[in-house]
Amino acid sequence: MLYDINLKITYGYEVPVSGGRHLVRVLPASIPGRQRLIAGSLTFQPTPGERSESVDFFANATTSILFRSVHEDLVIRMQARVQAEALALTADFSPPLEGLPSQLASSWSIDAESPHHFIGPSPLLPEAPEIAAYAREIAGDNMTVLQIGAAICERIHRDFAYDADATTVTTTPAEAFRLKRGVCQDFTHVMIVALRSLGIPAGYVSGFLRTLPPPGKERLEGADAMHAWVRFWCGTTGGWMELDPTNNIPAGTDHIVVGHGRDYGDVAPVIGVLKSYGSHTTEQAVDVVPVE
Repeated sequence: MLYDINLKITYGYEVPVSGGRHLVRVLPASIPGRQRLIAGSLTFQPTPGERSESVDFFANATTSILFRSVHEDLVIRMQARVQAEALALTADFSPPLEGLPSQLASSWSIDAESPHHFIGPSPLLPEAPEIAAYAREIAGDNMTVLQIGAAICERIHRDFAYDADATTVTTTPAEAFRLKRGVCQDFTHVMIVALRSLGIPAGYVSGFLRTLPPPGKERLEGADAMHAWVRFWCGTTGGWMELDPTNNIPAGTDHIVVGHGRDYGDVAPVIGVLKSYGSHTTEQAVDVVPVE
């Protein structure tokens, strides 16, 4: 599938901002066998005084911008053309849950793809006893890691309601779990905590979701903004698998990856600091259109 992606993020400040430094992660990634970034551009209004491009530890493309002049708003625009490849369907080669620790112990790598980075609590995802109990209830005897992941994904989709007004970007997984409501970030964080509580390495995927559904298909939740889903490690043979708990589907050609991380904090579209006071508003518009 070939997609044209347009993203616009607008920040409006109550009082003029006298400076600011931000890290921006919104450009789709090129991943062998998964997707290819054919062309992409990232522009800012006003133009930053300094700009530099880099790649972070998890191989996410990161743009650093610095403003010295006073400005009343900030507009970030991203345009990209991406080719998404159909993921090969394979048999379940993941071990039963009790067999995962030995496979994890045999993995000596500590690079960005190492499961060891995704096994314990992370800055935004502390342990949550109520979510751990929920996961233990779902994970039946003799289930494989992949089966457990699929069962937790289905259960979260069934038990939680998509509600853009119920939570904020700072809502914790425990709070979202008690509400049983939220957006893709909440669904993803709860599922990651649930998987990690069972000893299954799990991480956060940030990206985009096809805006226009195929003919005869329902529109997917979360398509109007950047999306999030879960990747989890299914052992040395199974490798990393991806599931979307917001829509209870495997990640496929409708899912375009921007970045990977331990939680939202590692792949937040925009983070930074600025000199100002008062409040600000944020608007985000996303358009993911298949190219005929």
